[in-house]
Amino acid sequence: MSLFEKRKVVQTQAKQREPFEGSYISELVEHYKTRILREANLELLTNLPQGEMKLRIEQLISQYMSEEKVVISRHDKEVLLTRIIDESVGFGPLEPLLNDVGITEILINGYNEIYVERLGKLELTPVTFKDDSHVRHVIDRIVAPIGRRIDESSPMVDARLPDGSRVNAVIPPISLNGPLVSIRKFRKEPFKMNDLLNFESLDEDMSIFLDAVVKAKMNILISGGTGSGKTTLLNVLGNSIPNGERVITIEDSAELRLDKHNVVGMEARPENMEGKGEITIRQLVKNSLRMRPDRIIVGEVRGSEAFDMLQAMNTGHEGSITTVHANTPFDALRRVEGMVVMAGMDLPTHIIREYIVGALDVIIQGERLTDGTRKITSVCEIFRNEDGEITISEIFKFQRTGLKANGQIDGHFTATGIQPRCLERIKMFGISLPKQLFNRR
Repeated sequence: MSLFEKRKVVQTQAKQREPFEGSYISELVEHYKTRILREANLELLTNLPQGEMKLRIEQLISQYMSEEKVVISRHDKEVLLTRIIDESVGFGPLEPLLNDVGITEILINGYNEIYVERLGKLELTPVTFKDDSHVRHVIDRIVAPIGRRIDESSPMVDARLPDGSRVNAVIPPISLNGPLVSIRKFRKEPFKMNDLLNFESLDEDMSIFLDAVVKAKMNILISGGTGSGKTTLLNVLGNSIPNGERVITIEDSAELRLDKHNVVGMEARPENMEGKGEITIRQLVKNSLRMRPDRIIVGEVRGSEAFDMLQAMNTGHEGSITTVHANTPFDALRRVEGMVVMAGMDLPTHIIREYIVGALDVIIQGERLTDGTRKITSVCEIFRNEDGEITISEIFKFQRTGLKANGQIDGHFTATGIQPRCLERIKMFGISLPKQLFNRR
């Protein structure tokens, strides 16, 4: 059976399973939504807290049904109210998906095809929108409260939901399949190191070393592909920062939640409809240096801001952390080198590399494997050796050994047997790591 045929079967089963999907309930939904828009005091309604707003909408619908002598089953009435509330103050068909804690990503490939990621695997859902304009309506509800826009002149937008979930939307003419939406869901409770251990994203020895590296104020670059868990790891490592230090976070779209005192965040802003008012990551990094930071955390470096970040790391703001898109630690250094060139620095290549090595201490490589699991595949130390050459020394790695019968990747974490040079620095901060921590297993 083809993917198209499977999708049709799933959608047909969904329609047969739920009686309220019939046209009568849909007509009632549209009818009462229209009455609310026409007769209710919308300004007063939208200024209510969300809980009170839902209660008020329920009261209005019950009043309208009583006036019109509409009688439906209790089940269908619950469905009617849920759909009206979801589409009036929520995000329509997406609400049950957003409320499902097992779903980590939602991918809309047009109005009639919605995939979700669960346990690292994509699966097609029976959820659909009515048409493309219905999807556009939900996109507008997402972007309007944060002052962003999407239209034919600006057909791509990055936004976030009230809970912090990251949203990217693309509409025609850029999209060939109608409106496309990707939602990276935001976990209500931030991940802790124990969560990563339970997920087997790393082992205990690696967690002990990384915790010590953060406490010893070493500069860290987290590298990985899309969806490899860079932001999650950044948040986890940020919680190892000792209390009493002033931390400034800088992001394109605010996601970090550090459970610390004296943490302040800044978020970049796109240009407005007149093409003005843009605030870039680079501007925020420069401004953060005037805010007396002990550490600077940049959600991701993509361009010329990499030079300012390295400059901050080289001028006393030790213990700073950032992420970059790259597939290996070596590629990560190359990416950062290219970003410094983008900043317009007319410097020889060897000077740029020395500048990078002087700023960075540790590179952590993350990867989403083919079985959907996310692993820290490499922890490296970067330094200049006795001959003056730049060296990337791997301290820990994930060793793949094969594939299990159920499709899961088989492997284990191990130290490489190399003693890191930073042990002396770690000891200076009162942290003693056993040397057997770095023995090959």
